[in-house]
Amino acid sequence: MASLQDQLLKAGLIDTKKAKQANKEKRKETNVARRAAEPVVDEVKQSAEQARAEKAERDRELNRQKNVELEQRALAAQVKQLIENHRQPKGAGNNDVEYNFTDGKLIKKMRVSPLVLEQIARGVLAVVKLGDGYEVVPRIVADKISLRDPKSVLVANVKAAQQTDEDDPYKDYVIPDDLMW
Repeated sequence: MASLQDQLLKAGLIDTKKAKQANKEKRKETNVARRAAEPVVDEVKQSAEQARAEKAERDRELNRQKNVELEQRALAAQVKQLIENHRQPKGAGNNDVEYNFTDGKLIKKMRVSPLVLEQIARGVLAVVKLGDGYEVVPRIVADKISLRDPKSVLVANVKAAQQTDEDDPYKDYVIPDDLMW
């Protein structure tokens, strides 16, 4: 079966020049239509690129977590070193007294000499946590530890400036801040 164009040529309705021109225009239209059409999306490449992006994001998150963990370990090591280098003797005599303090919600006891007890009450010494135990360090060191890990410093008394009120009926009575329990 001959094409419509061939049939029209045989019938003499069109000449060869017009037939070639029609073919040329038809090819141009198909080329323009092909170029204007959406580019062919390669799903394999797209999914591979997406997987690569997701993996890169996971890797960044893991690296960030590792860096945070390393930083926390470094701070914990610094706190441990500060405590071990600056801990003060608590006292080991027969006249030691029990010093009660809180660790979170628990009340803990530590035997200290009366001099150490008085220095803790005045804010010269502070009680810090080291592992499962407790140590006494100077207040300056406790401030450095507090910058690195505030949870490690358990007792750091600050001697408040005593305000005296002229009308206070109890101004002549001193209130002790280191009561024995």
